[in-house]
Amino acid sequence: MGNGDNAGSRKFTRREMVERLLNGMAAGAAWPMLASAHPIYEHLKNGAMLEQAAQLSKTAEWSPLFLSTAQNAELVALAECMVPGATKADVNRFIDLLLSVETFRHQEKFRASLAAIEESAKAGFGRQFSALNATEQESLLTTFSEVQANREHFENLKEWISGAYYSSEIGMRELGWDGNYAFASYPECERALGPN
Repeated sequence: MGNGDNAGSRKFTRREMVERLLNGMAAGAAWPMLASAHPIYEHLKNGAMLEQAAQLSKTAEWSPLFLSTAQNAELVALAECMVPGATKADVNRFIDLLLSVETFRHQEKFRASLAAIEESAKAGFGRQFSALNATEQESLLTTFSEVQANREHFENLKEWISGAYYSSEIGMRELGWDGNYAFASYPECERALGPN
């Protein structure tokens, strides 16, 4: 087996994968659904934070650093509804870690966005979001995202969740990444994003 084969078959860390994708972004590639102005973008440049996230994802006895247990349960349900596979990718753990070192303003904005989803679930269905079935969750998010007053909350949560998911190995491989290169563009997303 040659050197190239070893490089292609070895397991890349989240840090290495994100660094490769960020290098691709610097070269003009677009990361799907991730606005560079969103706070998660800065966290994705922090190699130490990515290493810590990788360790947390392996921890059996994990508990949230920033979110309450109830908020974490809601985030798990919300993330899975927005991006199927988010639970397996430990999106909630990654977001919780990032929020634990985030500015107070961004922490409060996240809490407010999560609370807005909760209030909408209770108003529409009389239950919290995580207690709704999949059809109810999708219906609620569709309605929620269409209301102008909720749009900022929806976009904020979507950026956190999609950024966390697509920086995971599962998310990157879903886009077709094989660890050997950074995409110049993401064919799956070009249709959705359309021309600039």
